[in-house]
Parts: sequence; structure tokens; C-alpha cells
Amino acid sequence: MRPQPIEVEMRLGYGPRPGTPPAGGAEALLARLDGPDRAAAAWPLPAFESVAAEALEFGQVQRAARAEADAVGPAGERLRAMRRTRRAAMETILAHRLARAVEGDDPLRERLVWFWADHFTVRAREDRLRPAVSAYAEAAIRPHVTGRFADMLKAAALHPMMLLYLDQTASVGPRSRFGVRRGLGLNENLARELLELHTLGVGAGYGQDDVRQLAKLLTGLAYSLQDGFRFLPERAEPGAETVLGVSYGSWGPARIEDIEAVLETLAARPETARHLARKLAVHFTADDPDEGLVAHLAAAWRAHGGRLRPVYAALAEHPATWASFGAKVRQPFEFMAAGLRALGTGAAALAALPARARARLGFGALRLMGQPWEEPPGPDGWSEAAAAWITPHGLAARIDWAMAAPEALLRSGDRPDPRALLEAVLDGLARAPTREAVAAAEGWREGVGLILASPEFNRR
Repeated sequence: MRPQPIEVEMRLGYGPRPGTPPAGGAEALLARLDGPDRAAAAWPLPAFESVAAEALEFGQVQRAARAEADAVGPAGERLRAMRRTRRAAMETILAHRLARAVEGDDPLRERLVWFWADHFTVRAREDRLRPAVSAYAEAAIRPHVTGRFADMLKAAALHPMMLLYLDQTASVGPRSRFGVRRGLGLNENLARELLELHTLGVGAGYGQDDVRQLAKLLTGLAYSLQDGFRFLPERAEPGAETVLGVSYGSWGPARIEDIEAVLETLAARPETARHLARKLAVHFTADDPDEGLVAHLAAAWRAHGGRLRPVYAALAEHPATWASFGAKVRQPFEFMAAGLRALGTGAAALAALPARARARLGFGALRLMGQPWEEPPGPDGWSEAAAAWITPHGLAARIDWAMAAPEALLRSGDRPDPRALLEAVLDGLARAPTREAVAAAEGWREGVGLILASPEFNRR
């Protein structure tokens, strides 16, 4: 079964953009993954190191402001300026992430970055580190989306944001010199999520002893804004640890290489291939994916040693990927990006709005739709289930955005004819009720809004 061009653009990307040539099929989107990452260069995001330096300074200024007797002293004014700068930085990050999806020509890469960043979810535990979430994805996820899963796993698991989010910086070997002296012990969060979420998956044959042994092996990983990332052997549990029957380490000095070795082993396990194949199939095709597709992706994963680019090709070539078209609900960020593409506008138009309108159609809209920007509910990331997004509040927020965005973002000369737009962005996929509603709309705004709010536009 060969998919229609509109199906390729909606399933593997963010949908068509009127006036822009079609993607050219799944093969063309896959081929772009082999080329340079032009979107990252065109719309850069802040580096983690610069965000960390600003967060460190913010803490210092905050403490100085608290010590000031005068609430409007120089430290207090500096603190308020830094808060304004951070808000502006968050707006720029959202604008650039949208621009990559809306205006870039490599939509499958953007979808994959979103998928893997959600798989390796982090969330800032302090407001001053909120810009670091995208910086983490930029450093730990984006460079590896077409490479080896093991390399992405190591980059994500050992990144400061993951260590902070899952409290790994508080985990100390109970028998280490530091642990004995301070009476401190293990935190199992990172070990548990590595097995349960990031690699093997629930019910994959590991037990609590494997979790605890892995937690001991992970001790020694440390990060602070003052000192950066470090491996501290004096905090690491001495001796060897056994995870899933394999021993790592020795009675010599603890080494970070042993942690990297267990991550390599976990990445190569067949359970990991199966777990991640299913997650990819769920994200791109259906909440309950075809088991033949899952097996096909897992086989490609194993045959290519965990290299991800061939797995994506296996996804595109399998008939079940296209037979289930329309089964997935677009998540709010994806819906917003698809809406901006359909309107033929860009993230710059959103960024140019007055502050209140910008908040309503940006951060505020995502929150009302149920996906507050970079605030996932837990380490398992955003739900893939349609029921999580098709709720009364979520649908009301989508309809509100669909009706408000066209008038706010389009100038009078750019306003499309709704009937022509319907063909441009849904290309025959619209059912009779949607066509009739658009044709009967009182004006262009209502007609365009009905297209963006339609069931066909909100599914892929």
C-alpha cells in the first residue's frame, strides 16, 4: 500500500503548508535525515552551559536581594531584570521550536526529536533552569536521532538535567567513604526509570535486586551549578554490581566506564528493541499498533545493532503504518505547529503579537489544551492515548485557538478562501460534514477555524 502525499506529510511530519511543494513521499523525508541539520542552524537554542551559568548567577542575585533591607535595592532590580530575561528566553525557545516544525524542510527530524525527548523526559525542578530543558534535548537527543540508540541513552542518562530531575545527585553508595561518613544512601529513581522506561520496559524480566544493583553502580555521578558534571569515586559504592546476570566494576576505584558499559548492554538487549519498537509504532501509527509492525521494527533494530535510521525506514515501508492513517490524535504542540503551517504563517508572526495575545495563542493555549510547555506530568512523559487529549477542556481550547489564530496572525491580504484551504491542507480527506460546515460558514475566519478544529485536521 503506497500512501498518498498528504498522508505522508501528516503522519511523518506536521502536515502540508499551502504554497510549499509537497514533501515528496516518505523516501524524501527519510533522505533529509541523512543531510545537514539546517533547522538547528537557522533557529538556534541556548546551550546548556550558558543556561547553567545564568541559573547560577540568578541564585546569587536572589540571595543578595533577600539580604537587602530595601526591596528596591540594586540586587532586587537585577533580579527582576533577570526574570524578564528568562521569560523572553522561554518565548524565544518556543518560537524557535515552532519555527523548526513550521518553516523548516525536515519535519520528520523534528518529530523524532520530540519523540525521543519525550521518551527521555526531564523537567526543571527549579524555575531558573526552565530554559535548560530544550538545551538538554539539543545536546543529548538531537545529535543522536539517526545514530545509535546506545549513544543517545548514554548522552541522556548522564546529562545534568536527567541527574537533577531524577535526584541522582543525591544518591550515594551506602558503603562508600562519603556515605559511611555522612550516613547517606541510595536513590533508585534513575536506575528504575532506566530499566522500566528508557530500555527494557515494564515486565521485561528484571527484579528489584537488578534495580538496586544498578542504583549502586550509578553512584558517583554528580552535578552542581558551581562545579558542573563530575564523577566522584569517593561517593560510589565499592565493589562489583550485578545487573541482569552481568557483573560490572571491581574492588578497585569506581569508574564511569562501568556505568557506560551497563548502558551499552541495556541498549543491546532484545527487550529494549521490542519496547522501543512498540513505542515508535504507538507514537506514529496507533494507540494499539499492529503487532506485525512492532515485530518488523524490532527486527530492524536488532539487525542493525540499535542504529535508528534503518528502524525509521522499516516504519515507512510497512503497510500497517499507512493502513491505520487517522488513528492518532495530534498532541497540542503538534496541532499548533500544523495549524501555523496550514495558515501559511510562521512562528515570527506569533512572536510579533502583543504580549497578551502572544500568551493566549502560545504558552497559554498549550496549557489549556493540556500540554503546558516543557512541564510533563512525570518521567514517563506525555500520554499517547487519544483520551488524554480529546477532553471537554482540551477540545474547547483547540477550538478557541482555531478560531482566534487566523484573525490574529493573518493580514487582510493573506486571508485564504476556506474552501480552497480545505483542499490544500486536507486534500480530499475531509468528510461530508466538514465540507458542508466550511461551505456554510458565515465568513473566512469561521471557515478557516472550522478546518483547523475539524476531526480530520486533529488526527493523522
